[in-house]
Amino acid sequence: MPANFPDLRLRRFRKTETMRNMLNIPFPEPSKFIWPVFVVSGTSKKIAIDAMPGQFRYSIDELLKALEPVVKFGVGGIMIFGIPESDKKSNTAQFAYSDNGLVQKAIIEIKKNFPELFIFTDVCMCAYTPHGHCGILEDDNIDNDKSIEILAQIATSHASAGADGVAPSAMMDGQIQAIRNNLNKNKFNDTILMSYSTKFASSMYGPFRDAASSAPGKGDRQGYQASYADLNTALLESKLDEAEGADILMVKPALFYLDIILRIKESSLLPLAAYNVSGEYSMLYATAKCNWGNLYAMARESIMALNRAGTDIFISYWANQLDKIITKKS
Repeated sequence: MPANFPDLRLRRFRKTETMRNMLNIPFPEPSKFIWPVFVVSGTSKKIAIDAMPGQFRYSIDELLKALEPVVKFGVGGIMIFGIPESDKKSNTAQFAYSDNGLVQKAIIEIKKNFPELFIFTDVCMCAYTPHGHCGILEDDNIDNDKSIEILAQIATSHASAGADGVAPSAMMDGQIQAIRNNLNKNKFNDTILMSYSTKFASSMYGPFRDAASSAPGKGDRQGYQASYADLNTALLESKLDEAEGADILMVKPALFYLDIILRIKESSLLPLAAYNVSGEYSMLYATAKCNWGNLYAMARESIMALNRAGTDIFISYWANQLDKIITKKS
């Protein structure tokens, strides 16, 4: 043994479950989780997402059924993604801010049935445009300033329907300030604004894009999403969004970016969310399917990694399976 620690045996801390529990940080409470959900038109629809086992595209009536056990278990909130039919898509994403939009209708019905459930909405244009990009596309280029005007309309329409919080994901410069100004102008001063503040141009979104039919028709999103090889700009994105009026910051994806979560947590006093994205979720399912690991033990370990790094709010597809994750520890 080293001279400074003549008789220290760390095994003493690990020998019993009681001692381990004293020293371990607790697993995050269900109230800290947000479950992303996909809404489609029609009724009696619960469509399995092949790339994301355990997740579905729901019509609103089926989503209400799916929410019952999740709400009962104590999950804090949901984030709604609308998946419109192709005839509802347009170059200016008009259906995204329609009073009769999928998200708007879903908010109203969910609030009737689960008034205490916190509803966030994703604010973007990719699922509502035929080209699949996150903003107004002109001559194969995103018009940033026109795009933020539309994003502000979308966010305000969600707030008007009853959303507790809006979460812009388009990564347009100035979108947080534009949305905050429009929310305040329309008397939605108390609506939470959670920014996808450091969102990377990642390869981990594939299953989501399959679920939401939101892959770009051509090109990619590297021109407006953050580069995972450029640390300073990635951190600056969150600083700028904080300055523009974001209430909550976010890192997306999560597991490959624990260093970013830690750095932002150390530099900001705002709450920090981590989006545990579809690729991170599905790769654990794929590993378990090959009998290379225990599914819920891996899920638990991955969530604890986010917890250690400083995550306050967990946006995760595991949220509807927390009962299994919490009870099955090995």
